[in-house]
Amino acid sequence: VQLQASGGGLVQAGGSLRLSCLAPGRTYSSYVIGWFRQAPGKEREFVAAVNWNGATTYYAESAKGRFTISRDVAKTMVYLQMNSLKPEDTAVYYCASTPSWLRRTPSDYNSWGQGTLVTVSS
Repeated sequence: VQLQASGGGLVQAGGSLRLSCLAPGRTYSSYVIGWFRQAPGKEREFVAAVNWNGATTYYAESAKGRFTISRDVAKTMVYLQMNSLKPEDTAVYYCASTPSWLRRTPSDYNSWGQGTLVTVSS
């Protein structure tokens, strides 16, 4: 069963978006879920991650203070609330899972959703 990301769209600079990642069933219930993004011509980069029950999170420096990751265990959903968006946040955003904590490298994540495009206009 794959992760399913959604919620992307076009927003003006300074606006907000909330991305959702469906992490269904027992497959992901004990896993860390992270968000990554990839802008055109750039490498995929870590954004934020949340532990299995939503109690602990960590962020990339670029996301601190603007983005909030959360997890609803009952709904098997992980969210990324993005505020004060900037044009440089434009990218395809992916959710992914890993069994290990404090991982920021894409190769440490073993299951990926299909990505959702976020475009921030200036």
